[in-house]
Amino acid sequence: MSSPKQIDANRRNALKSTGPTTPEGKERSRCNALRHGLTAETVIAAFEDAEDYQAFEAAVIADYDAETAVERELVLRLASVLWRLRRATGIETTLFERGCDSKQDIAGGFLCLAALPTCPLDRLSRYEYLLWRQARQLTYTLESLQRRARAPKRPTSPLSFWPRERGALRDGSI
Repeated sequence: MSSPKQIDANRRNALKSTGPTTPEGKERSRCNALRHGLTAETVIAAFEDAEDYQAFEAAVIADYDAETAVERELVLRLASVLWRLRRATGIETTLFERGCDSKQDIAGGFLCLAALPTCPLDRLSRYEYLLWRQARQLTYTLESLQRRARAPKRPTSPLSFWPRERGALRDGSI
């Protein structure tokens, strides 16, 4: 348990550390925790072009003719996931370019990266798998929602109380 003196000292110290105050400092510190951007809160990383993402998002939206709010949200999420998969491909390329001797072939580069203690390829493949799984789930959900919307409407009642032809029952009477 903290003593009252420790609590007061903590409060005084907290007032001194306010973080960056200039716009440049705030922009720089915004990316402090960003490592690869595959699980980032924002879709577009600081080093990516927002116009490229908007064009990509528009292309994905055009592919799925979303009619409901749920479909639109799923399409936007799918665009985000696919963009992150593109980023993963770029990360993999950079790993091979920077992590190994440029004179090695792809197999030598792979062995070089696989021997690193941080296991970057293992982690990257894990994130990539999760993103592909999300993309598959989103695509399946979108397609099933759109199939259901295109399906002919069924009667609201599961049982029909009227005979198929008016005045005729199954046994032929009336």
